Amino acid sequence: MPALANVFSRVCFGLAAAFAVLATQPAQAQSADISFFLTGTAIGNGGNLGGLAGADNYCQTLAQAAGAGAKTWRAYLSTQAADGKPAVNARDRIGKGPWQNAKGTIVAKDVDELHGANNLTKQTALTEKGEVVNGRGDTPNTHDALTGTAPDGKAFPPGEDKTCKNWTSSTQGTAIVGHIDRQGIGDDEAARSWNASHPSRGPDGGCSQADLRSTGGAGLFYCFAAN
Repeated sequence: MPALANVFSRVCFGLAAAFAVLATQPAQAQSADISFFLTGTAIGNGGNLGGLAGADNYCQTLAQAAGAGAKTWRAYLSTQAADGKPAVNARDRIGKGPWQNAKGTIVAKDVDELHGANNLTKQTALTEKGEVVNGRGDTPNTHDALTGTAPDGKAFPPGEDKTCKNWTSSTQGTAIVGHIDRQGIGDDEAARSWNASHPSRGPDGGCSQADLRSTGGAGLFYCFAAN
């Protein structure tokens, strides 16, 4: 009987190990298929993301860690015309779609839907790890996503800073942010906007990490697979 018990124990252990392996396979497949996420952690230097190149590289790094590094990732950020360089529209740099989160949920089928009746909510705007980000009512509230973008996904005209000096300032300036959870103080269009809710502000000048936290953010931003 002891021998039989040992055999039974080994069989059960083998089955448990096999089920554990199978359980990980869907998650791995979903990671490879992911084409949209919100950065789960911030760069940590306020509005200074190292410009568009630095933000793109951060998206690529997080995607690589999540098993989706084979795609080309771009940050959903606009820049304003300055120093002889033209403006860059966030909507023009993220590919054609469709885009899905780490759980396999489609958030938008194309650029027009993304800037219209999209499926972005607190429950679908997940991080690269498939995690929900704190929103209004949570502690701390980190529902502000950096975009520097108008509601249609285009850059603001030159002049008044809307992009923390094209994502190079961690002191003076302003960044337009959207609400990840689509909620704000009121129930107007701006409060519900995922990409253009309000400007950053704060005692350090508007673009420091502390300034971003003071209005309900953490310096997070959206990443899209462009291919």
